[in-house]
Amino acid sequence: MQIVEPYAKMLDVQSRDDGITLLRKIEWIGRISHRSEEAQTEDSWERFITSVVLGHGDYSIIEHVSVTVDAVVDRAVTHEWVRHRIGAYTQESTRFNNLEKKGLLRAVMPFAKEHHPESHYHLALRALNEAQSAYVALLSRGVSPQIARLVLPNALASRIIVTYNLRMWRHFFLMRTTKEAHPQMRAVTIPLLEEFKAKIPLLYDDIEPLAKQAENLRKAC
Repeated sequence: MQIVEPYAKMLDVQSRDDGITLLRKIEWIGRISHRSEEAQTEDSWERFITSVVLGHGDYSIIEHVSVTVDAVVDRAVTHEWVRHRIGAYTQESTRFNNLEKKGLLRAVMPFAKEHHPESHYHLALRALNEAQSAYVALLSRGVSPQIARLVLPNALASRIIVTYNLRMWRHFFLMRTTKEAHPQMRAVTIPLLEEFKAKIPLLYDDIEPLAKQAENLRKAC
């Protein structure tokens, strides 16, 4: 079984300038309610977001903008991830894909050698290889991929594309970067949060990795 590193990255926001463009759109939409569009300037987005969204709690207007993320995580993490509502998800299928034929028999290893006894790593690797052997053997006997997948482990790597509006991303980070979040989840959500902070100013700056979930719930909007 090939071992791969998990990741999560923004697809459609390449730079801070792209993020500011999104915030300008939010400002323009927010100003519609008071018909103050003419007051918008090149840099008024910062004052508007700080005052109207963060200050007055008018988070509904940030639902007008969505961001898509490309991630490779294990199947156990995707099972947790897709519980979040409302969002759009597209995930590589173990039902329709022959993973052996397509070279997609990959796994995310939870036991990093530098943090766990090497015996844990080798035990897990042996189990992964045995699962791969069973899957390939079933396929060779004419079993369809959708049935043969029953032997595949939770550690199986899976690519998933996720689209949320900016308010939903905020809720996601408040829940999935906490001390209580699963370590395999935090491995991708904390770096992803830092990318959001770097590219979309203000909206996520108050979210601290490894905070207690109870504390983050007070920031929920």
